[in-house]
Amino acid sequence: MDYLGGLRGTGLLLCGNASVAPVQYDFDGYLSNSGRVTSCGEIRLSASTLREVFGRVDLRLRTAEGRVLSLHFSERHLSRDDSAAHVDVHGELPMAADWRRRSGWHAPRPAREPTRFPIRRL
Repeated sequence: MDYLGGLRGTGLLLCGNASVAPVQYDFDGYLSNSGRVTSCGEIRLSASTLREVFGRVDLRLRTAEGRVLSLHFSERHLSRDDSAAHVDVHGELPMAADWRRRSGWHAPRPAREPTRFPIRRL
């Protein structure tokens, strides 16, 4: 599995078809050996709202850019005062080449055919 980079921002937490609350997110992306992009990370919102939605399976995040991502909690329990939770992310994830490493470096694009130079004979 290869690390692709991070995805950070703000968005709107959706539960079913209803808007729940604004949310901040910080996700990491990975490229699996099968070539599939996967992601996980943290969402942050008010502790009371997080307690209300914790454990639900119909949660989605609409990012400020318009992506819709499905969220699944990866923890079994939530502390009473927590305002952050770890989630697994599925849905409209960027393609592997579109992730940004934390340093700002872009994931490599597929290699092109090497340039062939003509051989000059003397």
